Amino acid sequence: MKNSQANQKTKALLEFLQESPTAYHAVENTAKILADAGFSRLSEGEDWKLEAGKGYFLTKNQSTILAFRVPKKTPRQMLISASHTDSPTFKLKENFETVAFDTYRKLDTEPYGGSIFASWLDRPLSVAGRLVILKDGVLEAKIVSLDRDLALIPSVAIHQNREVNKGLALNPAIDLQPLFGGGKSNANALTDLLANEVGCDRDAIKGADLFLYNRTPGSIWGADEEFFSSPRIDNLMCAYGTLQGFLAAKAPLDSLGVYASFDNEEVGSNTKQGAGSVFFRNALERVAKTLGVDFYKLMANGFLMSADNAHAIHPNHPELYDQNNVPKLGGGVVIKTNASQRYATDGLSGAFMEEICNRAGVPVQRFANRSDLPGGSTLGSIADTHLPIMTVDIGMAQLSMHSSYETAGCADVPYLETAAKQFYETKFCVSSDGELQFIFE
Repeated sequence: MKNSQANQKTKALLEFLQESPTAYHAVENTAKILADAGFSRLSEGEDWKLEAGKGYFLTKNQSTILAFRVPKKTPRQMLISASHTDSPTFKLKENFETVAFDTYRKLDTEPYGGSIFASWLDRPLSVAGRLVILKDGVLEAKIVSLDRDLALIPSVAIHQNREVNKGLALNPAIDLQPLFGGGKSNANALTDLLANEVGCDRDAIKGADLFLYNRTPGSIWGADEEFFSSPRIDNLMCAYGTLQGFLAAKAPLDSLGVYASFDNEEVGSNTKQGAGSVFFRNALERVAKTLGVDFYKLMANGFLMSADNAHAIHPNHPELYDQNNVPKLGGGVVIKTNASQRYATDGLSGAFMEEICNRAGVPVQRFANRSDLPGGSTLGSIADTHLPIMTVDIGMAQLSMHSSYETAGCADVPYLETAAKQFYETKFCVSSDGELQFIFE
């Protein structure tokens, strides 16, 4: 893959990342992309009328999105990609403005997900999320982002902490409260900024879901411009890449293609909009019922590709990895396995995914944690407890996962899009338990 081609796609991804400071914005931007591609929005509270050859999408909590394309023939198979829209950050508490020493105004926050705390220090930050507005007896949740450098979490100078370079333990209740104004500032300064942003009075704001976000722009860098860095690569890289593959695919005439991206993966997925909820299954059952097909047969002939990024080998710490199962930046799709089923991949699903990548001309890498170091988990094993279909966990290799500023390989952006496109274009059948057959037409 030529760098110019990879970097063109990487720039498009970086633009999506820049415009998606929270899960709400990621879903809003994804919905716009789908609408521009001709997909129609559905509502859970209304009747569904689905037409062959048309695309549809629905959202949950404004932070989870599910899209599907109705095939022109009666669906006989179901291919699903699933990713997540959230990233580790800090959430503002209800009473979020505080004063320190009559000198500073701070924001009262708590961690959301497992951030690398030190990566949030001394960076330009701002606030984004959604506000709940009461107007004429109607509560409406409005997405908001203060597009300016607004806050910063200052580190302690080395002169006051001479041991800082021997290890830094940060207490989120003490060390990670952002500074955003002087002590004489308006006591409701941030609330007024937010109200002005959405065009309402301060008193009209009745609720909020607000988060900090890193304002540092994404960048392509390296001797051959082979790397890129940005906030929220985990996991908007996969959310965006699988979406592009979904939209580009020319699916089989009897294949139901589904794209899903869930909120709250970073805190366990057990919410009404998370991969651990029944929302996913309920929506797919409803599609099947509306189309007049047997959901259980469709599920038996289905495949779920869970896409959430993987760990690349660190240039300074190779000892932290299993040397036989370690990917590199720019090396292609990573198939992830774990004996304790923190990843859902098994021998059959991994082989299926590798064959898809081979047919697409995309290189494949394998990842497993070092046997004495427990790793993370993702949504594949969570989702398939509600939707028990064959599942593979994949991702693209990256460094500094859960940092406020992460790094990945430019070549992997088109690799993911190409693999996702091939995934949705694949025709197969599960001929028996333990036997999966590719169908070539």
